[in-house]
Amino acid sequence: MAMVLGSVVVGCTAGAGAGAASGEMGDIVDDGSVGGISDVPNPTPEMAAASGHSLEKIQHGHSVYILQCAQCHGYMKPQDFFDDEWEDTLPDMIGHAGLSSSDEQAVLAYVLAVKKVE
Repeated sequence: MAMVLGSVVVGCTAGAGAGAASGEMGDIVDDGSVGGISDVPNPTPEMAAASGHSLEKIQHGHSVYILQCAQCHGYMKPQDFFDDEWEDTLPDMIGHAGLSSSDEQAVLAYVLAVKKVE
């Protein structure tokens, strides 16, 4: 499964749902940590202010999170994982998906911003 984001082709080589089956962050599916798209908070100015990142960066991270990360992991709720889980796991997942370092930084900024206001 591949998706075009801007002019870069990226995708999840393992297929939808593979994260849960392979022991990555998606393996806690049954406890409510994965919801629908409406369960993933939209970026707000409050999140940006609390995180110290620009709203634009938080919005970019949210877009990547929704369009890329959810392909393999569903709509995981950022607030249901500890900061260190995000910090430890994101570099591998971003690399696995073939995304850029700036995408990684934006996604991390987004998920940690959600946690600051939830």
